[in-house]
Amino acid sequence: MSASTEGVRAAPRGTLVDRALRRLRQDAADSLTLARDVLGLARASRAIADRVVVALLGADPRVRQMHDGRWALATRADGSPRLASCTFAVVDVETTGTRYGRGDRVTELAIVTLSGGEVDVAFETLVNPERPIPSFVQSLTRITDDMVRNQPTFDEIADDVLATLAGRVFVAHNAPFDWGFLSSELRRTRDLDLEGAKLCTVRLARRLLPGLRSRGLDSVAAFLGIEIAERHRARGDALATAHILRHLLARAEEQGAETLTDLQGLGRRGRRKKSALPTPVEEA
Repeated sequence: MSASTEGVRAAPRGTLVDRALRRLRQDAADSLTLARDVLGLARASRAIADRVVVALLGADPRVRQMHDGRWALATRADGSPRLASCTFAVVDVETTGTRYGRGDRVTELAIVTLSGGEVDVAFETLVNPERPIPSFVQSLTRITDDMVRNQPTFDEIADDVLATLAGRVFVAHNAPFDWGFLSSELRRTRDLDLEGAKLCTVRLARRLLPGLRSRGLDSVAAFLGIEIAERHRARGDALATAHILRHLLARAEEQGAETLTDLQGLGRRGRRKKSALPTPVEEA
C-alpha cells in the first residue's frame, strides 16, 4: 500500500516492524509478548514494554491496539480512507530559525486534531531548544530564552508527539516546514523517520480558494472569517489552520473529493512550477 494513503507513522531504520507484522499475522499479542518475541527484551517490565511497542507500532495504520491492550493487524476496505473517517493532526511549530538542516530547533509545538468537524487541542508545549533563540525570532514569536529554559527538551516529548500523531493525517500551513522540523528532531532523538500522509493547506488553498492572491495564514484566515488568537504562537496558528482545513474540506467535498487520495490530488494540481510555496517565515 502506498505511504501516501496512510496515516502518519515513525518507521524504525530496520526490519523490526516487519518482524512485528509477521508475529501479529499469527494472532494478537500484548506488549510484553512483542517485546520478548520481536525486540528480544526478555526482562522488560510491562511499563517499558508498553513504551517501546507504542514507539514501534503506535503510529502504524496497519496495526491497532484493542480494548484489552493487545495489538492486532488492522483491516482496511480499500487503499484510501474516506475523508469522513480520517482524523487530521494539524501541526504548528515555532523554531529558532528556518533551517533544520543547519541546527535550528523547535521552541514550541502544538497539535490540534480535526475529526468529524470537531476541533480539539491534543498536545501543546514550549520546548527547550538547547541553544539561544535569536533576538529577531524572540520578537516575532514572543518566546524568549527565559521562557524555554526550564521546559522539556524535544527528547523528553518525542514519545508523546509520536503517540499524538499516530495514524492521523499530518496537516500544516506550509507543511514541508513543520514536517521537516519534526522529522529532523525525531531522527536526532529517536533515530526514526517520519512517514505517512500529509496535507498542506497552502497548496489546498491555491486550488480551492482561487480568488486569493496570497495564501499566507493571515490572508486565508481573514478571507474565511477566522480569527487567529495568538499569531506566531503554536497553539494559535494550529487552531486557525484547523479551522481553515475544516472550510477547505467542505469545499473539496463540494468538488467531489471523497477520499484522502482525492484531497491530495487537489493539492498537487494546485501547485505552481515556480515559487510553489511562500517563505517559511511568511507561513509559519
